[in-house]
Amino acid sequence: MEKESKRQINVGIGFITGRKNFQRVLKTYVYNWRESGLTSEAQVTLNLLVAYDLKYSNTKSTDYTNVSKEVSSLVDKMTFIGNEKIEEEIAYLVENGVTTKEEAHLLFATGYASKRNAIIYMAIKNNLDCLVFFDDDEYPMAVTKTRSTAIWGGQHVLSAHLENIVHADMTNGHHCGYISPIPFMKFNEKMTEDDFRIFIGAISNDIVTWDTVKSVMNNGGVTYADTKVLVDNEATEVEEVNGAKFISGANLCFNLSDPRRISPFYNPPGARGEDTFLSTCLHDKKVLRVPTYTFHDGFSTYHSLMEGVLPINLKYITGDTPKIYNRFLNACIGWVRYKPLLLFITQPDQYELKIQEMRDVLVRSIPILNDYFGQEDFGILLKELNKYHKNVEKHYKDFMDTQKVWAKVADFLAERTKE
Repeated sequence: MEKESKRQINVGIGFITGRKNFQRVLKTYVYNWRESGLTSEAQVTLNLLVAYDLKYSNTKSTDYTNVSKEVSSLVDKMTFIGNEKIEEEIAYLVENGVTTKEEAHLLFATGYASKRNAIIYMAIKNNLDCLVFFDDDEYPMAVTKTRSTAIWGGQHVLSAHLENIVHADMTNGHHCGYISPIPFMKFNEKMTEDDFRIFIGAISNDIVTWDTVKSVMNNGGVTYADTKVLVDNEATEVEEVNGAKFISGANLCFNLSDPRRISPFYNPPGARGEDTFLSTCLHDKKVLRVPTYTFHDGFSTYHSLMEGVLPINLKYITGDTPKIYNRFLNACIGWVRYKPLLLFITQPDQYELKIQEMRDVLVRSIPILNDYFGQEDFGILLKELNKYHKNVEKHYKDFMDTQKVWAKVADFLAERTKE
């Protein structure tokens, strides 16, 4: 009896980008897929979906669409999603009576969440079986520090997701490198460790523990890959914590076999946290943490990694340069902007109490942070908290409406694939 042939798997690979070095990042990933054998695997088709933002760093569409023949020959299909393509798909949904224009704009109009939703939508419309998101500032490699110097290893990230996604609704890998925007802090009489611990605890989400923050800070802002994860090579189920199964927006794979089991991304206007809000929608979903890493180049200082230059020591990140200070400040603003909605979703009974506790901590912490950094910028955190607290019910309505609109789109796509 002949052995049954393997079913073809149509894989979507999604990038959201606005960076001029995108082609270098893409080349690194595509060559990684070739090295792992995926580009020559007859049963696997690789379908690239790129949503780009021309305003992020003043780029042209050709910065993304002009892919070299050397790279394009290794993938099966490429789809580029700019504003015109999004408007075209919105018109298509309206013409087919699926949504109103306003509803479609809620899903696809602006922000990171909308671009992620557009990629998921196009992947399902193109009859793909699964979709893996990668960020354009992350590379398929892991760095550990079991000795006095950094030790690097390549990672077959896409293969790890494909091996596990058949058993789950979603798979999410690990991250190393400069994930945290919190620089190394030298505590003193101006700001003690306890002062900073209380501040971070108030503005961050439930998955961030002080022990983790302190460990990363002591490593100079670097998160090293866990050698146990790499050696054990086992996928583990993501547990729910306070109403959320916390995942990250990249190194993230969706099983597309049933569009109705997918939830959309959402973030409040001007805020991030789209991965955190999706985490609150995964109660009945099976989410696996897969044993593979990407290196997050959060300060854009290690582009040379893509050329094979592997440093033996990673730089300490301290808050005494404008670039690093601004990244930390902006991260704090981002956390404060999305925390009210997160609390409103996950702890509605304690919402007012939690907001007041957060406000009390900021009133105490802002003068300390301003004095420590010799700046006057941290006062904006209290203003942003009050603004997003004031609008939390509107943002919650938008969050729920986004899911309702997606449910209609998912029904339409599911029926369409049956035809």
